[in-house]
Amino acid sequence: MKGWIRLVAFAGAIILLVFTFINASWLAGTSPGGVRLIAHRGVSQLFDHTDLKRDDCTATRIEQPVHDYLENTVRSMQAARQMGADVVEIDIAPTKDGQIAVFHDWTVDCRTNGKGNIRDKTIAEVKLLDPGYGYTADSGKTFPFRGRQVGTIPTLQEALNALPSSPIIFNFKGTDAGEADQLGVALKAARRDVVARKDIFYGAPGPVDRIRQIYPDAFAWSKEGAKACTMDYLKLGWTSIVPQSCRNGILIVPLNRQWAFWGWPNRTIQRMDKVGARILIVGPYGDKRGMGLTLPEQLGKIPSTFKGYVWVDDIWTVGPALRPNHDIRTQAEQDAAEAGLKRRREATK
Repeated sequence: MKGWIRLVAFAGAIILLVFTFINASWLAGTSPGGVRLIAHRGVSQLFDHTDLKRDDCTATRIEQPVHDYLENTVRSMQAARQMGADVVEIDIAPTKDGQIAVFHDWTVDCRTNGKGNIRDKTIAEVKLLDPGYGYTADSGKTFPFRGRQVGTIPTLQEALNALPSSPIIFNFKGTDAGEADQLGVALKAARRDVVARKDIFYGAPGPVDRIRQIYPDAFAWSKEGAKACTMDYLKLGWTSIVPQSCRNGILIVPLNRQWAFWGWPNRTIQRMDKVGARILIVGPYGDKRGMGLTLPEQLGKIPSTFKGYVWVDDIWTVGPALRPNHDIRTQAEQDAAEAGLKRRREATK
């Protein structure tokens, strides 16, 4: 009996050794290049995600502002690029007259001085709105951006003009596949070569599947597909098998869950490269500040051999921490940003 126990234990040890070997990161090669910072909505105001519900107004939950940039505006996009972003993410919404506005919400009620669904408005009506009208950091006592940036909700063409040579991530806010058709027509009319520019598309399966048909050589991913790839790899990665859901897909790696990914980082990177998948590092899982990086020191938790995408919610502080030569802030703006970071750190203690 003891002999059988020894044999089983020996076999188990051999199996463990084999799987440890095939998942050893240090045995895999490294990829050329460097990290690619994605500026979520450009330079934006951060807000508290605690108990956030789908229809909650995020403009009423912002931190005490340290700059006056508003998400998805041309000025915000350009500043994000100047502050070290490799890619700028924008939200798109079709309007009643067949145009495309760059705007996050389904309705204009939260951020602007208007009312109603943005899809029920013409682009001319959208252009009359004040995108900073609803922002408040003190429960409505003050509205620091009200009246200061009227008319700055961009059209798609204005966004393309603002980022002529920079990659853009187009976020479909709707679920209708027809929104991908409309975007495809607009991009082709603007002579935007999305493959050469390395543009990316993401959102619901309907528009994502359609945009893949329009641009088969461009990268596109759905939230459902990203979740499937990530969960499947966590389950199967120990075998060295890359799940079918990851092929030409995307693997989401939270900053505080890197240890859970088999072969991380180099072996995981190698496996995803072989199946045409991308890897996206995001902020800590469960962080009430959002999906992306919000503190400069979080960059130090990214492996030096990682060469993929990093989702950044606060490019205003994270960008120049990685690329100080891209810092366009005045000394007063830097001081204000440091004070804001101090408050943010204290709030998470």
